Amino acid sequence: MSRAPIALTCGEPSGIGPEVAAGAWSVLGGRMPFFLIGDPTHLPAGTPWKEISDPADALHVAASALPVLRHPFPVPAAPGEPAPENAPAVIEVITRAVQLVQEGRASALCTGPIHKKALQDGAGFAYPGHTEYLAALAGVHRVVMMLACETLRVVPTTIHIPLSEVPRRLTADLLRDTLRITHGGLIRDFGIHSPRIAVTGLNPHAGEGGAMGHEEAELIAPVIEALRAEGMAISGPHPADTMFHPQARARYDVAVAMYHDQALIPIKAIDFAGGVNVTLGLPFIRTSPDHGTAFDIAGQGVADPSSLVAALRMADAMARARALGGPA
Repeated sequence: MSRAPIALTCGEPSGIGPEVAAGAWSVLGGRMPFFLIGDPTHLPAGTPWKEISDPADALHVAASALPVLRHPFPVPAAPGEPAPENAPAVIEVITRAVQLVQEGRASALCTGPIHKKALQDGAGFAYPGHTEYLAALAGVHRVVMMLACETLRVVPTTIHIPLSEVPRRLTADLLRDTLRITHGGLIRDFGIHSPRIAVTGLNPHAGEGGAMGHEEAELIAPVIEALRAEGMAISGPHPADTMFHPQARARYDVAVAMYHDQALIPIKAIDFAGGVNVTLGLPFIRTSPDHGTAFDIAGQGVADPSSLVAALRMADAMARARALGGPA
């Protein structure tokens, strides 16, 4: 029996979301059915699309046209200029997609990029970002952001906070939860039965025995030791500057870093166009392209769909792994 198709939310229609959605369909077509939730009038002129009334219809439509589950927006989308009137509809699309995936009518959720300020200005959006809103819809207290490409997976323990705040916000509970959610996600959604986790230090040279900081010895190492005693294959804390060359990457399945740039700089240097944002810890699968709305190039026909294609493919692989209980 065929799995349900993947739901793709439109995101901010004044950005590159409509262009990359059309581009992703041109690459994937019927080989990996997905459907777009949004207003088809936002798609680039000439895009072959067909309205569907049920997600299951995408399985038959995708070979010849981009399946669209219509969600009308109040005003036209002007490239690069988000309209406040459209903000509520952007949020409604996300909510609708979550309901579909929770009902099993979509096998996974892939989200188009949103613009947080546009949502705050136009709809009073009260969440820091996409991920936090999805967690609230799912009733989940804590989730983990993972960035992944073919040769590297990284998880930042702290995310969108000033660097000066990291030492205060980095707690044993946060690190422990991050490692456990990451471990469980690799087993359930990536089919890795015994994940190997490498953990960075916070300070240069992982503190160098206390000469450059004490967080490694006082906070990070005890958490690692406790989880290792539970049976996790976990190592560290390692100096972050020696963890991302090819030989080092071969020794682990995921690197857990202490802050945003420590994790994201390596993966964006290795595969800028192909990186995928994955949310671990949700009761459903969620991926997203690792880029924003790109208002500066919206509507010009030059947006690269590679990251969205990678996100859809990863969502499909994760759905297969979750369904089979084994490697995708």
